[in-house]
Amino acid sequence: MKKSIVFFSYVIIAVLMYLYGEALLNWIRQGGTEYMLVTALLSTFFALFPIIPYPIIGGVLGAAYGPAAGSLVTWVGSSLASILMFAFVRYGYQDWGKQWLHKYKSLSKLTKLFESNAFMTIFLSRLIPFIPSIIVNIYSALSRVSFLRYSVASSLGKIPSMILFATVGNAIVTDPKGLLLVAFFYGLFLLVVYIGFTFFNRMTLKEKQA
Repeated sequence: MKKSIVFFSYVIIAVLMYLYGEALLNWIRQGGTEYMLVTALLSTFFALFPIIPYPIIGGVLGAAYGPAAGSLVTWVGSSLASILMFAFVRYGYQDWGKQWLHKYKSLSKLTKLFESNAFMTIFLSRLIPFIPSIIVNIYSALSRVSFLRYSVASSLGKIPSMILFATVGNAIVTDPKGLLLVAFFYGLFLLVVYIGFTFFNRMTLKEKQA
């Protein structure tokens, strides 16, 4: 019963976003920015049901609000959407998910490793924008990662990419040449993340071998 309610609620909202998503985005473009709380709520639904790719939503918000406020609204929407998705899966399907995660020996070992380093793994995965958010959300929810740990790690890790989306959107409108500078600094940031992630993996491996 619980699974059915969660599933059908999700489907109904998804259909509504499919039908009215473009109209809502146009409303934001045409003056909806005067209602920041409403816009933050809409951005949450846009992130939860990505009928329109969320980087585009972030770009529109950045162009509408400016880089600072646009980044904040984009981040709030994306973070809340991930937390809601986690909650839907955790409280609707975790009992089934646990059986599936531990059904195969290799997946069970991977899950235990993930759970032992959950905060850093979630945080680092959020820093890399091309890792599908929905995979991180669902896998974390099916595991034994606590709600609080997931929420904090996920939300903190989303900050750089949300700033990127909003800043790019603002730069396209105000200073297209600034896109090169944005790309350079974000590329540099990803390089630092990669080095940090490699170092973290080596340290974790050494601790397990000790």
